[in-house]
Amino acid sequence: MSGLESVLVVGTGLIGTSVALALREQGITVYLADRDEGAVRLARELGAGTEWTAGRTVDLAVIAVPPQMVADRLADLQEARVARFYTDVASVKVLPLQQAADLRCDLTTYIAGHPLAGRERSGPAAARADLFLGRPWALCPTEETSPDAVEALLGLIKLCGGEAVRVEASEHDRAVAVVSHAPHVAAAAVAARLAAAPATALGLAGQGVRDVTRIAAGDPGLWTGILSGNALPVADVLEKVAADLAAVAASLRASADPEAMGQVTELLHRGVAGTDRIPGKHGGPARAYATVQVIIGDRPGELARLFQVAEEAGVNIEDVRLEHAPGLPLGAADLSVQPEAVAALSAALRAHGWHLP
Repeated sequence: MSGLESVLVVGTGLIGTSVALALREQGITVYLADRDEGAVRLARELGAGTEWTAGRTVDLAVIAVPPQMVADRLADLQEARVARFYTDVASVKVLPLQQAADLRCDLTTYIAGHPLAGRERSGPAAARADLFLGRPWALCPTEETSPDAVEALLGLIKLCGGEAVRVEASEHDRAVAVVSHAPHVAAAAVAARLAAAPATALGLAGQGVRDVTRIAAGDPGLWTGILSGNALPVADVLEKVAADLAAVAASLRASADPEAMGQVTELLHRGVAGTDRIPGKHGGPARAYATVQVIIGDRPGELARLFQVAEEAGVNIEDVRLEHAPGLPLGAADLSVQPEAVAALSAALRAHGWHLP
């Protein structure tokens, strides 16, 4: 397939609307459909496309609904001959494929897909055209999938700025159980301890607990559907995590015994090893960055001033984290940079009056 000219996005939540916004920036004609009229209206007002009307046909239909609903939407769209090709963006792949086969959908024109991108916020208002830039986008062709359908999805991924990763559906589901689904449950379990925590504990909360619990703010209804659609792989991972935690808890209760604490140390070492395996920028090997900490006022424009100094010094900021000081109008910005850039950035910041602890 030489290229996409028109796309229908079915489901105007975070992912669907982000796909639509990315396509509109590339000049693609985008139509929007959703059972929630308010969501379609908001997505349209954001510039994501125009509302779908029956009878139109497009090159590709992108089904952006929960996993359990993908096959039904696919069957309806194919019956109406809406598009030449069809894909989805659900975070589970085995379930939609099996249900589509059960409904006797045309699997030659359908290719399952999943962009590995998201936010803790949901809905069209949270959508961003750059959400998929540099992010992995799984495509899971089957024996029935036609080459043209594969090319259609590859074209979509390229237009959205994603990085295509071909993977078999069951392997995909096992993988996301490890890197996405189980971590969400683990984050929720930690965050749930905070619901009844005393005010003193919350007053001492720092960046660590914010980092661990950030994703726990996701929509519970949406995540229940995702987890039930990938139930067994997620359960397998959670059982292993639970076993590790139970072993550590037992060791801590026996902390007077040095051998018992060895199990705690062993898990911490495995945690470091796992963290080191997370891919770095652009999917390459993970790289250890150095951190330059700067005290920053809680005022408009402060980050822009900070970045301007870095630009003038010729230093690329790889990542930035902010930690606010409770009760004070300031905080700390942790700037991740290449180790060899620390001296130049630190000198430039001090020269411009910034305070480095």
